[in-house]
Amino acid sequence: MKALVTGSKGFVGGYLRKELEANGYDVVGLDLQAGEKTLQVDLLDPSGLTEIIRSQAPDVIIHLAGQADVARSWTIPQKTMEINLIAAINLMEAVRAAAPEARLVIIGSSDQYGDLGAAGRSVSESMETKPRTPYAVSKKAQEEMAQIYAGVYGLHICMTRSFNHAGAGQRPGFLIPDLASGIVKVERGQATCLRVGNMTSKRDFTHVKDVVRAYRLIAEKGRPGEVYNVGSGTVHSAQEILDGLCAMANCPIPVEQDPAKMRPSDTPVICCDHSKLTAHTGWEPSITLDEMLRDTLEYWRGRE
Repeated sequence: MKALVTGSKGFVGGYLRKELEANGYDVVGLDLQAGEKTLQVDLLDPSGLTEIIRSQAPDVIIHLAGQADVARSWTIPQKTMEINLIAAINLMEAVRAAAPEARLVIIGSSDQYGDLGAAGRSVSESMETKPRTPYAVSKKAQEEMAQIYAGVYGLHICMTRSFNHAGAGQRPGFLIPDLASGIVKVERGQATCLRVGNMTSKRDFTHVKDVVRAYRLIAEKGRPGEVYNVGSGTVHSAQEILDGLCAMANCPIPVEQDPAKMRPSDTPVICCDHSKLTAHTGWEPSITLDEMLRDTLEYWRGRE
């Protein structure tokens, strides 16, 4: 079985490659720069992309590539739409022309749901999506185009709405790596305290290893045209995350609230209902929060 992974050099891509290879797949990455078992491809070049899909003849394609920075999507909304929507359309067109039997998984985001208010306590795929950022709009549009290609052309396409995930290697700009890297700075004497923002909101966090296992199972067992929530089904407050990381620190960590980091939370609690994913594929989360926090902290301790 051959699998192609777009965005293979990103945070999730490395974990997905290992997950697929451990389960018998021959994995080829598609990225902007070539590398070991990675082909250089521009997803905005339709003809070049189609030729690669034809030459590789994949059984499975998992589409991770995209512009994933929510804040940046406000400054580059046009580019965000181009990278997240037009690239996905190009990929689906290439699959339709060159590998119509391939199973395609297109990765979306729980940000598509928008402001859920009290309904955020249990988020199912049946809930109406109301995206509130350019990034979320681009992901919703990507999903709706994928449903058209699945329904009209009969392509085997599944979509995800993936909730928060973390682990070693995740870049700054997300809660867990931001807190972990800040703690390491205090441990090294490079900072006197850890500055934090709003710690009351509760979110669903899943270890990236569990997430990529879900992606593999969706590719193998998911039903064409279906959207799958990917998340643990358990919520933790930002304060719980902070307390857990501080308990693993090798020195006391003074904490100060930074007004510049204080942002109101539209939805105080967001919890994933993954019952459809579990029913269709058998997936269940298996890695604890403590392991996710420890992996992230050790990663930042290993960086210069």
